Amino acid sequence: MKTVKTVKTASHDHGLAFDPALAVATLRAADPTLGRAIDGIGEFALGRELRAARNVFSVLAESIVSQQLSGKAAATIYGRVCALFPGSGRGLKPEQILGASDAVLRGAGLSQAKMLAMRDLAERTLAGEIPTLAAARRLSDDAIIERLTAVRGIGRWTAEMFLIFRLGRPDVLPVDDFGVRKGFALAFGLPEQPKPRELAAHGARWAPYRTVASWYLWRTADRG
Repeated sequence: MKTVKTVKTASHDHGLAFDPALAVATLRAADPTLGRAIDGIGEFALGRELRAARNVFSVLAESIVSQQLSGKAAATIYGRVCALFPGSGRGLKPEQILGASDAVLRGAGLSQAKMLAMRDLAERTLAGEIPTLAAARRLSDDAIIERLTAVRGIGRWTAEMFLIFRLGRPDVLPVDDFGVRKGFALAFGLPEQPKPRELAAHGARWAPYRTVASWYLWRTADRG
């Protein structure tokens, strides 16, 4: 009798919008090569990596600050921005950003482009164009991506990270992500990373759990 290897899922996975054990089993059946990568990584722990958020504005504001910076530098600048506003530990508010002068925001370390992006985000939030967390949980992935990418400085990748690491959505494949493409090349023994369209075509077999596949490809890339 053939023995089926199982992969333990983290106990914190209750925050996900899907059953991780079912997702892993489905991926194994759909793609044996990915299944071997899953065996090499082991425990699926995205549930532990989900980041709590008090409001969508503060999440996206932090994402804007973090663009093209190391984690340490981004945390330092975002901390300086939050320090401008007493009580912002509970989450930045759009009114705070719109009420601050350009000089004050630039003095905290924001570039001109990031300052303008945060102001655009603030204006759209107050206009009701950016969904609340409760509303976002009721929207489809495509609807969320459409709304978020309308904001200056927010691209599809940022919206996809929001879907994965804030909402725990099951079927997101960020085909432009360097780590996912690197992990795919390593897992499938390719001499170079796949083009985004090639990754999307292969990844169609991973639906409706492309988030889980992406997570395993990230971990594969981390291991090199």
